[in-house]
Amino acid sequence: MKTIEELIEAGVEGKRVFVRADLNVPLDGATITDDGRIRAVAPTIAKLVAAGAKVVVASHLGRPKGAPDPQFSLAPAAKRLGEILGREVVFAADTVGDSAKAVVAALGDGDVALLENLRFNAGETSKDDAERKAFAEQLATLADLYVGDGFGAVHRKHASVYDLPGLLPHAAGDLIATEVGVLKKLTEDVKRPYVVVLGGAKVSDKLGVIDNLLKKADRILIGGGMAYTFLKAKGHEVGISLLQEDQIPVCLNYLAEAEKRGVEFVLPVDVLVSAEFPDLKGKTPATYDTVASDGIPADKEGLDIGPKTRELYAAKLADAGTVFWNGPMGVFEHPDYANGTKAVAQGLLDSDAFTVVGGGDSAAAVRILGFDENAFGHISTGGGASLEYLEGKSLPGLAALEG
Repeated sequence: MKTIEELIEAGVEGKRVFVRADLNVPLDGATITDDGRIRAVAPTIAKLVAAGAKVVVASHLGRPKGAPDPQFSLAPAAKRLGEILGREVVFAADTVGDSAKAVVAALGDGDVALLENLRFNAGETSKDDAERKAFAEQLATLADLYVGDGFGAVHRKHASVYDLPGLLPHAAGDLIATEVGVLKKLTEDVKRPYVVVLGGAKVSDKLGVIDNLLKKADRILIGGGMAYTFLKAKGHEVGISLLQEDQIPVCLNYLAEAEKRGVEFVLPVDVLVSAEFPDLKGKTPATYDTVASDGIPADKEGLDIGPKTRELYAAKLADAGTVFWNGPMGVFEHPDYANGTKAVAQGLLDSDAFTVVGGGDSAAAVRILGFDENAFGHISTGGGASLEYLEGKSLPGLAALEG
C-alpha cells in the first residue's frame, strides 16, 4: 500500500488530489455534535495543502436514497473542516455536476474543496458494477491522484472507495495507515492477556467478530442490549429487555465454544432495570431498580450493567495487555444509565494495556462522557470496518488501495 509520503515525494504540486474522507458525523439539525472524524482526516489534508496540491475532498453522510436530501448535506462539515484547517474550504453543491466542475476548476495550489454528499448519486452505492464504475469515472475527471483516508467506509464496495482507486494513481492517507497498523496489533503478535469488551444492541451485529475472537482472545466481556440474548440463552428471565430470540442457539454455541477453548466469557451479574425507556431529550431522571441478572422482572427491561458488574469488569480489565472495546454497556446517552459505559472506559484507562476503542457508539461515548481521547491507545473512526477486519474479512477499500 503506497503511503501519502511516497505520493507527495513523487510530486503533487499543482495536481488535483481526490481525498476520500469519512465525514459521516452526527448532526442535530445543522449542528455537528461530534467532529471526531473531521479532526481525524485533517492532518492528511493539511499535508497535501502544504505540498501545493489542489485538494478535492469527498465523503458520504447518512443514508440518503441516491438523490439530494438537504438533511444529509455536507455543508456543515465543510464549515467545520475549514475551521480546523484554518483556511476556507469551498463547498460544491453537487458531486459531479456543474458546481463540482466549476469549484474544482477554480482551485489554486494549496486550496481545498469539499464535494456534496457522494450518496446523493445512486451510482456511489449501486450493487450494479457498471453503474458504480460509471459514477467512479465521472469522479475521476475531477482529479489526477487519489488518496483513500475514509477508514469508516473501507468495508463498503462503493464507487469512491472501491472503483475510483483503480482509475487513478493512489495512496493511503495517514488515518488509514494508522488504523490498519492498530488492527494488525490486535490480530498479530498480541500482548496478553487479550481482553475484548463487546456491547451495543444486537448479537447479530457481532456474530462474525465473536466467532473469530474466540480463537484469539483470553477474555470476552459482554454488555449492552446484546447481553440479554446471552442471559436468555442461559435460561434467565430477561423481561422486556432487547432480545434476539433467533440468536439464542448461536449464543449457546459461543458459550460452549468459549468453555472448550478456555476463553473466559463474562456476562453481567447485575443490571439496572426499568419499566420505561429513558427520556433521552430532556434527560428527566429515570426510575430504576438494580437486580441480579438472573432476576429481571417480567415487566422490566435492562438498560445498563449494575454496580457489581462494573466492579467485575474493571477487575477483568486490570491485568490486560491488550483491550479492544466496541459497543456501550447501556443507554449511555442518559446520565442514569451511563455508569456502565463509564466504568469500562475508566477500566481501559486504569490498565497498562494497549487500548483500542472500536469506533461508532463507543467512540462517541468516550467523547460525550468527557474522557480524554488521547489517554486511550487508539480511538477508531470506523466501528463497522474495525469489526469486519477483526472478523478476518477482506475489506474492499483496503484491497483497492493495495492494488
